[in-house]
Amino acid sequence: MRDDMVEQLTEKLDLEQKVCLLTGSRTWRTAGEVTIGLRSMVFSDGPVGVRGEAWDERSTSPLLPCASALGASWDEQLLRDLGGLLASEAARKGVDVVLAPNLNLHRTPLGGRNFACYSEDPVLTARTGAALIKGIQEQGVAATAKHFVASDSETDRLHVDVRMDDRTLREVYLAPFEAAVQAGVWLVMAGYNSVDGTTMTAHPLLSEPLKGEWGFDGVAVSDWAAVRTVEEPARAALDLAMPGPNGPWSQHLVEAVHDGRIPETAIDDKVHRLLRLAGRTGALQGPRRRLPVLRTNTTRRLLRRAVAAGTVLVRNDGVLPLDPGASSTVAVIGEHAASPRVQGGGSAGVFPVAVVTPLDGIRAQLRGRGRVVYVPGPSLTVPPSPLDTDRCTDPRSKEPGVLLRCLDAEGRELSAERRLSGRQLEPDLLPGAHTVEISALLRPRNTGMWTLGIGGFGRMTLSVDGNPLLDGTYPCETDDPAIVHVVPPLRTARTYLVKDRTVHLVARRELASGTGRAIVVVAAPPERDPAAALAEAVEAARGADAVIVVVGSTEHSETEGSDRTDLSLGHHQDELVRAVAAANPRTVAVVNSGGPVELPWREEVGALLLTWFPGQEAGGGLADVLFGRSEPGGRLPTTWAASLADAPVTHTGPVDGRLDYTEGLHIGYRAWLRQGRQPAYWFGHGLGYTTWEYEHVGAPAQIEAGVQFTIRVTLRNTGDRPGREVVQVYLARPASSVERPARWLAGYAAVCAEPDHAVTAEVVVAPRALQHWSSEKRAWANEPGDFRLMVGRSAGAMEWEAPLGVSATHTPGVD
Repeated sequence: MRDDMVEQLTEKLDLEQKVCLLTGSRTWRTAGEVTIGLRSMVFSDGPVGVRGEAWDERSTSPLLPCASALGASWDEQLLRDLGGLLASEAARKGVDVVLAPNLNLHRTPLGGRNFACYSEDPVLTARTGAALIKGIQEQGVAATAKHFVASDSETDRLHVDVRMDDRTLREVYLAPFEAAVQAGVWLVMAGYNSVDGTTMTAHPLLSEPLKGEWGFDGVAVSDWAAVRTVEEPARAALDLAMPGPNGPWSQHLVEAVHDGRIPETAIDDKVHRLLRLAGRTGALQGPRRRLPVLRTNTTRRLLRRAVAAGTVLVRNDGVLPLDPGASSTVAVIGEHAASPRVQGGGSAGVFPVAVVTPLDGIRAQLRGRGRVVYVPGPSLTVPPSPLDTDRCTDPRSKEPGVLLRCLDAEGRELSAERRLSGRQLEPDLLPGAHTVEISALLRPRNTGMWTLGIGGFGRMTLSVDGNPLLDGTYPCETDDPAIVHVVPPLRTARTYLVKDRTVHLVARRELASGTGRAIVVVAAPPERDPAAALAEAVEAARGADAVIVVVGSTEHSETEGSDRTDLSLGHHQDELVRAVAAANPRTVAVVNSGGPVELPWREEVGALLLTWFPGQEAGGGLADVLFGRSEPGGRLPTTWAASLADAPVTHTGPVDGRLDYTEGLHIGYRAWLRQGRQPAYWFGHGLGYTTWEYEHVGAPAQIEAGVQFTIRVTLRNTGDRPGREVVQVYLARPASSVERPARWLAGYAAVCAEPDHAVTAEVVVAPRALQHWSSEKRAWANEPGDFRLMVGRSAGAMEWEAPLGVSATHTPGVD
């Protein structure tokens, strides 16, 4: 939409109408204005799927692999294709704005939400995020770059004040957002945190460099409930406060303009940006535009391809790929094989139609050719899971699921409906609502001490067959919306249940202001005897031609709202892998986690695959890799520590409200190189099913500063299978006048080749790769002199290096 048209529409609005547009009309909607033909725009969480406006398990969505899995693909075309899928889903659900991508970094392996971020490197994150943005927006749906900026950990995330020097901010943490603007992103979300003492919703960075230097012409939107005051965010460059309608702006902002505290020109600029967004998404063009909805089979094939593309093979002692024709018996071991983690915990969750588990995928690959023996192994020591249709029936209809009721203060029923899960985050509340109730008929599959529980705040009760099990009042002591509305704490108790003897569970929570309305009802069977469960797994491993043991993290160790305290998988899982690997050398360990975990047995297994949180097609994509139908395409997007004690950057907790990024430029592999430490696996590492020889590198010996250049790497597939290799180019400046990392990623390119064929990778190195931010001059600067140019397979494995001379030249805007 042309700027003159935007201005004309704005002129038709009075101040109250303009201010009304700057706060959401509902939780996920902006305000409309009929006088100018503007409808409301609908927002939805979107990194792994488009949930839509409601937390309703009946409204399903395709579930993508998590961001760290997509970062591991190093495949921009795949990200663009997945962006198109998100846009198609958004159109199907009437969504205009998808809240993705997340461009924060893996600053430390303890980041609780690292699974939602692409990588530890600004270049890889920038290119991956830009590709997703283009894929979403070329369909007329808006993407949102978040969380601007330095929202890289979860501890005290609403109030933490992050401190770092200007150079680190510019070169590391702002770099992916600058790339997003260059890719044309339509929204940028300001985070909850502060940087250098100012909350991001009121930060000068929204003006400079975002809207000024970078030329961002879209909407700066707050994270949900991140705007806490009237004047500071309004005076800054924030445009839209979400959610609504009861935000801090509204009439208070009108009064601030009338009193001369906020200039009306600032309001006009915000309205211009909102109308520009409305024009781009079709919200000013009458009926919502229609996009072709991808067919189910097409969607599933794309998501299955994405699983294989992000799976990283970090070790292979000749075990993989497995030959399905020679695998008469395959033992599949571990709880995660039958109940994998397919997405991280927190506010961005979606509800897939179905999940293909690793066990499902392996059985499908071997159907008619081999026998699959499944053994769960020792129980995971985790909180119980919500009631579901596999275990429960609605007491009223006797259909699978639970009965959700809304009651008034006298206990009279206001509404009732069958639902499919005991986790109800947004139950519909009618006038007079006082209590939310979930009841279910639970049929135990095991005899013993079951753990039952309820999650929420305020007065809560839980009974079994009319007998009270829990009864208490639990105050809400947090203002974190993810905890209040999405992952409320559980209160549990134990009771003895008998196999196949159905019991009637009734859970209630009373509603109170400021405590949300979420209710979660959970149940877990008795834990298996650890020694007997381990012995059963070992016996299965001994009798198999190959073993696939799947281990991983839990929903409660990697989630929004809290950081991790360790990287351990726990004693039972480590003991399980060691025991089955000792029983059968053809053991493949599969790690199902969103980020690094300690793998003390990594040298004891025949092969080791990292699958992250792989989305709904987890099992199909994994089986394709295990049995050689697909190459394990992933390369590590983050350095993998052998133990937490080795990791160079581990502090996530603020001190007196401040979190100092004292490591500066040196995060991830940069920190490992600086400290001379050896990780378990380097950033960029990953094996395929073939071998490669780097035959020739064509690179300039001298360049002018400020000019991009290309490196051409010829490599040959020396194996007997087609394969894919990611060629990585790094730079170093051993004798620099400014502090620099030991080496840093400058570019990369992926190539594919048939056996005994050569192929040339062309890696373009942008001028910015050799520049540094000068805090004194407040500008990008070149440093003429001698650099080192390196080509490698990972940050720790160089295949070639040579000197690169950089001569001085004048570049506009760069000193």
